[in-house]
Amino acid sequence: MTQPKQLALPLPKRAALGREDFYVTTANALAVAQIESWQIWPARKMVLAGPSGAGKTHLAHVWAALSGARIVEATDITPETVPDLAQSSLCVENAEDIAGNAQAEEILFHLHNMVLANGHALLLTGTRPPNLWGLTLPDLQSRMMGAQTATLAEPDDDLLAALLLKLFADRQIMPAPDVIPYLTRHMPRSYRAAQDIVDALDEAAMGRTKGVSRPLAAAVLEALEQPR
Repeated sequence: MTQPKQLALPLPKRAALGREDFYVTTANALAVAQIESWQIWPARKMVLAGPSGAGKTHLAHVWAALSGARIVEATDITPETVPDLAQSSLCVENAEDIAGNAQAEEILFHLHNMVLANGHALLLTGTRPPNLWGLTLPDLQSRMMGAQTATLAEPDDDLLAALLLKLFADRQIMPAPDVIPYLTRHMPRSYRAAQDIVDALDEAAMGRTKGVSRPLAAAVLEALEQPR
């Protein structure tokens, strides 16, 4: 009897962003402790730096839940939104994205000052520390350099395994038991690689009755290593 073919229906990703979903190892323990101790931040501000996929947005949501803060993309801030945003603690995501935009830098400078003048806390995120953002407004640069930086390092083996498990769970995928141990032994040690591999496995597994197996993981790793 012919086995019916499984329909390839992509399921929506639902990222888990609670504190209980953030796995802590030596690679990120210091940064997590710095975020959780937000009430004693020097000058009530902090920069959270780390590579793409390191969990900056996840930690921003953890901090927002602790502090009652709002979260906004740096590129979405306008002069009209500054007074309202300054009424509570605030996380500005991807602050480095406005570097070189004179108007946007001026707006962030005023927002920074208003948030702190109102007695609130300010968290900013970026892939690198502020001295590498390329800011051109001296006043903003000096304010950012005056903030303490919490840094998320590339993952160790334990964190890499936990990250893969979370990425699969966000996509409602249950890989075979030997998939994650296999991946952690053979894949590059980076957050970006974990995201790319899980994305590729999600796509490759669509329509397959066996789902994400170790042979499929091996094939996807080999394909990703090929020059494009």
